Amino acid sequence: MSDYLKTEITYLEGVGPKRALMLEKEIGIANFYDLLYYFPYKYVDRTKFYTISELETSLPYVQVKGEIEGFYFEGGGRNKRLAANFTDETGSLKLIWFKGIKWITNRYKPGIKYILFGKPALFNGLINIIHPELEEEGGSERKITAGLQAHYSTTEKLKDSFITSRTIGKMVSNVFTRLPGTIQETLPSWMISKYNLKELHDALLTIHFPDSNRELERAIYRLKFEELFIIQLSLLRYKATRNLYLKGHIFSVVGDKFNTFYRKCLPFELTEAQKRVIREIRRDLGSGRQMNRLLQGDVGSGKTMVALMSMLLAADNGFQSCLMAPTEILASQHYATIREFTEETGTVVRLLTGSTKKKERNEIATLLADGTIEILIGTHALIEETVIFKRLGLAVIDEQHRFGVAQRATLWNKENSPPHVLVMTATPIPRTLAMTLYGDLDVSVIDELPPGRKSIKTLHFTDSERLRVFGFMKKQIGAGRQVYIVYPLIRESEKMDYKNLEEGVEAITRAFPPPLYSISVVHGQMSSAEKESSMRLFKKGIAKILIATTVIEVGVDIRNATVMMIESAERFGLSQLHQLRGRVGRGADQSYCILMSADKLSNEARKRIDIMVATGDGFEIAEADLQLRGPGDLEGTQQSGTGFDLRIANLGRDGQLLEYVRRVAEEITDRDPDLQKPENSILRKLLAKDKISEVDWGRIS
Repeated sequence: MSDYLKTEITYLEGVGPKRALMLEKEIGIANFYDLLYYFPYKYVDRTKFYTISELETSLPYVQVKGEIEGFYFEGGGRNKRLAANFTDETGSLKLIWFKGIKWITNRYKPGIKYILFGKPALFNGLINIIHPELEEEGGSERKITAGLQAHYSTTEKLKDSFITSRTIGKMVSNVFTRLPGTIQETLPSWMISKYNLKELHDALLTIHFPDSNRELERAIYRLKFEELFIIQLSLLRYKATRNLYLKGHIFSVVGDKFNTFYRKCLPFELTEAQKRVIREIRRDLGSGRQMNRLLQGDVGSGKTMVALMSMLLAADNGFQSCLMAPTEILASQHYATIREFTEETGTVVRLLTGSTKKKERNEIATLLADGTIEILIGTHALIEETVIFKRLGLAVIDEQHRFGVAQRATLWNKENSPPHVLVMTATPIPRTLAMTLYGDLDVSVIDELPPGRKSIKTLHFTDSERLRVFGFMKKQIGAGRQVYIVYPLIRESEKMDYKNLEEGVEAITRAFPPPLYSISVVHGQMSSAEKESSMRLFKKGIAKILIATTVIEVGVDIRNATVMMIESAERFGLSQLHQLRGRVGRGADQSYCILMSADKLSNEARKRIDIMVATGDGFEIAEADLQLRGPGDLEGTQQSGTGFDLRIANLGRDGQLLEYVRRVAEEITDRDPDLQKPENSILRKLLAKDKISEVDWGRIS
């Protein structure tokens, strides 16, 4: 970035300290660079002019040349408004302003030719335009509004201070007017030539002041290309550097623990997908370089089994492992499962969470430091300073998106030589998002469910069909099955008319009266002991119905539960609905996911529910979620510390371009991993300055 672009926005003509503070606070514009990279969200064609007689309310925006006849006031008190008649040779229309009246009357005068721009509306049989844009015909501002006019997002606070979309356009114009020379290029000349890209200066000028749609498309392409390319280049460069220089513990032995488990304790035959992933992990663990692998698998696909077998390999080679989970429920579930599976192998497994008593903590600390504990399972308690491993060789992170970068870094730093890292997620990640969030990791996918599992039937019902749904649930309970009921809120919200858990408990208790039906309740505001007590009743089959919030989204494995009813399903995103659906279908019996919603739904909510009913494929659902809501809204993907913010590219729409620039970046890092060649010097400098390089992707997966 040149010194000119680093200039604080307060020094730009027409800004000043007060406006500068507001621009930074409201839309993040602190300097000239931020302003030039604050891109328009749409463009309006300003080449066409209408006469007043041609105006219709069906037109989105119109331009008219004419004069103001004079200002006058209408209404009184709070309803007082400024009005003016605007005329051309074919007729007149009314202009109306509700605020900024003094500024308007000082700025615009009768008898001067103006170009008017706005949205026509009809009131009392007359065409009117509220808060129109006006500029003198042939005035200096015309270059900002001619042709395709850029429109910028603003906020109410900015508008109240007369910082409109047009004001931002004028500010951008001032930056270019004062610019000494051209904006410094950020890509090598050979890349611009080879990939037929616009030069940076032209691209930025065009995106703010386009002459044609074709040139605008080329400008957008150049800026998207660079944004996605820099992210991919940075990730791939760190991956290449890590592979070259970061050594990993070598697990060369397949010993007694692994073999005993495989021959005697394996509860079911591994799927071909599980076998393939275990082979990939074994190759990494024996390669002499640090493993950084992302393990994706749909709910119930057997990721925990793969992780356990990897941890047994570590134990056979004299190393300890840890498995970090985001919640106590999930950590306890993993602990119970792994202890049961490894009983015959003699593996020492312990659990450490925030609820672990001090005496037990001290005991765990001693056994961990002398190497007795081979597998430690826990929550964020694992990253506390008092938790010291003798020889940590493998770290397994479950539901990675729920941990911040700083938390994970603390775990890696417990060893001088970083452990192998296996990141697991049951949240299917679209390919484009995985390439961006986890672009430096090797990816394994378990795309096959264990044999004997039946697909879950997903059904949609509205509130008016509730009694029918209750009847079905009673039949399932009568057949010895159990039921989940999930609510989006704990208490009623004045702002959101969604079913809440407190009211739900009362309604369900009336529909399923005790002692014939036993009900448990679990939500995030309960203590760990209370949650565990309620869950225990459900696990043992004493409680037939578990009413909960999304605290049960992960980590609950009750094979006898066959019905998941989700209240106010329109409130949830697709990925979350899919996670909740995965709580059933764990056993051999047919399971059902019932989506309850209001009778009237928005178009987007109906699309989400229709997708859930149509498919059980988690990856298909994740792709649809990315298309519908964008990456920033997908749960957990917009975490602090990912090291990038997309200003113009969109992972939902620009998947093809992302894959293309990934290949471009791979070609460069394959030939020049450290970017030491003269033709790549500009890229090396760019990565050194770019904030993504502040994250040590080599040690933090």
